[in-house]
Amino acid sequence: MSDVQSRARPVLRPAYCKGCGRCIEACAKGCITAGMDFHPASGLIPVVLDLERCNACGLCIDACPEPYGLVTPDVAAAADAAPQGPPPSPADVPAERVPLGASPPLVVKGTHAAAIGALLAGCRHFFGYPITPSTEGAELMAALLPDLGGSYLQAPSEVATVNMLYGCGGAGRPTMTFTSSPGFSLMLEGISFLIGAEVPAVIVNVMRAGPGLGNIGPEQSDVKLVCRGLGHGSTHAIVLAPASPQEMLDLTMRAFELAFRYRNPVIVIVDGHLGQMTGRVTLPDALVRPGLPSWAVSGDAAHRGNAITSIDLSERDQELHDQRLLAKYAAIARAEQRAERFRCEDADVLLVAANMPARLAKGAVEALRGEGIRAGLFRPQTLWPFPIDPLRPLLGRARHVVVVEASEGQLEDELRLALSHAGIEGTRISHVRRLGGILPSQREIAEAVRRVAAREEVRA
Repeated sequence: MSDVQSRARPVLRPAYCKGCGRCIEACAKGCITAGMDFHPASGLIPVVLDLERCNACGLCIDACPEPYGLVTPDVAAAADAAPQGPPPSPADVPAERVPLGASPPLVVKGTHAAAIGALLAGCRHFFGYPITPSTEGAELMAALLPDLGGSYLQAPSEVATVNMLYGCGGAGRPTMTFTSSPGFSLMLEGISFLIGAEVPAVIVNVMRAGPGLGNIGPEQSDVKLVCRGLGHGSTHAIVLAPASPQEMLDLTMRAFELAFRYRNPVIVIVDGHLGQMTGRVTLPDALVRPGLPSWAVSGDAAHRGNAITSIDLSERDQELHDQRLLAKYAAIARAEQRAERFRCEDADVLLVAANMPARLAKGAVEALRGEGIRAGLFRPQTLWPFPIDPLRPLLGRARHVVVVEASEGQLEDELRLALSHAGIEGTRISHVRRLGGILPSQREIAEAVRRVAAREEVRA
């Protein structure tokens, strides 16, 4: 028997061949060609073998990146003899809380606080493209992640960034990015993919003035985008709105928890001033050691049967998937409304504000109380879902609502829509607005409330 005859020729298992062509390049005899037909199980096009000239050198088997693609006959026979059926379902590996030792407070800017919150939440994979005024958060992640066993990758664009989040989140790993308004706009298609495929990720959007390039001033320009425009299709994501560096840390940590609880991206939205301002931050008493969800496509044997996709070619399957997403949104809306109330119990005039404008509104409330005007501040910490349930009982006493924002009415639109959906009628609403990167001042806010108080005769 010749040496060629004594060697085993390759066997192709078509369901495992992805048609990469490495075996074609490795074969010196031209025994392998590119295929033409899709395989019904994989949806890919496997190669075609013609072994008449094969010398059984085995180079094609060595070149195959798939462990069960091109194999020797004994490996193929053993694989075919193995019990068939779906792979066992992997178990969830829960996250762990690891106690932190006592540490003094930090004095850091808002973007740095959010980055620290992400690290404490177990994020070790960051993808991003620098854009002012959010870049400092990415810079801190680039400085710290290598020493923590993590990875920082500067993507070539925001479009690439969001798709990298898709891959990392799909593997069950906590991942995030920092961006600003124009960059966030570029991410919308990918965010829709994340939502459709139910992949967790955290995006910190430090808003700036627009439209177009605008400037780097602190406009609340993206409220309508994050609440009503997260890409095509039936899309929603929890939107957290911190108002201090401490909340940027705390709510970023919370964002990762919510992203994995609901298998959905979470947006942390702040204005440019809040991202850049420095404040005192106290660290939590524990950090998070991430687990691994059972649904993850993590590349190991236990999770090999998992798949993540946002495509349903059947109209009925797509409708059922959308209905399931809508049910998830409804559950989020019931469970995740958050707001802070400041001196609202007896308020006749209620200020509604978020992010940096809420800090100025709080100062106005204190000044107005000194004048005998019963003002209060209702501060949404979630912009979606809008916290209408905590607001509802306050509207029985308050005669007027004044919405304070650095936009042309995007927050007020969310308030009015929430009131309408809740069937609440008769609320009198006015507003204080500034644009172009200018924030409403405490003086402007107080003057607006004084005018309302004079009309409503709510002075104590």
